[in-house]
This record gives sequence, structure tokens and C-alpha cells, in this order.
Amino acid sequence: MSDDADGPATAALIDALGVKRNAVIGVTVGVGVAAVGYAVRVFELLGPVGRARSYPIVGPEAWFVMLAIVFAAATALGVMLVLTAVRLYSLSSEA
Repeated sequence: MSDDADGPATAALIDALGVKRNAVIGVTVGVGVAAVGYAVRVFELLGPVGRARSYPIVGPEAWFVMLAIVFAAATALGVMLVLTAVRLYSLSSEA
């Protein structure tokens, strides 16, 4: 099969599943959850950490920014997959 034959069918499937909408929702949720987690940890909103730790090369804030980025990406992907799976299930039960 050529790419031209699969293009419109794939685009129609992506539109039917609402992947773009789900990706936007996923990124929004991921960034929000990561921002809250970062704020709680770095600003010690739940109290100070019990033990002293050392953070090589950069301080704890930089390490938690990197962790928040990874957490945001993973959360966004997870939310997008769940929303797409729910939409797929609802479309398949309609048919």
C-alpha cells in the first residue's frame, strides 16, 4: 500500500478518536500536576524534608524541574491514552 492510500483513513481515524483534543487535555493535566508537585516539594508546602540530602552539580530546584518535566510528559501521555481508549470503546460499542 502507498502512503497516499493510508493518509485519509489514518487522518479520519485520528479525528474520530479525538487524539488532538485528548493530547491538549493530557498536556494541560500533566503540566498542572507537575507544577503542583514541584511547588509542594521545592517550597516545602507540606513541611521540610526529614533528612539532609546532597544534590550533585546543581541544586535541588534544578533536579526537581527535570523530574517535573518527566512527570508532566508521562502524565500527559497517560491521560491522552486513557481518553483515546475511552473514545475508542464508545465508538466501538455504537457500531
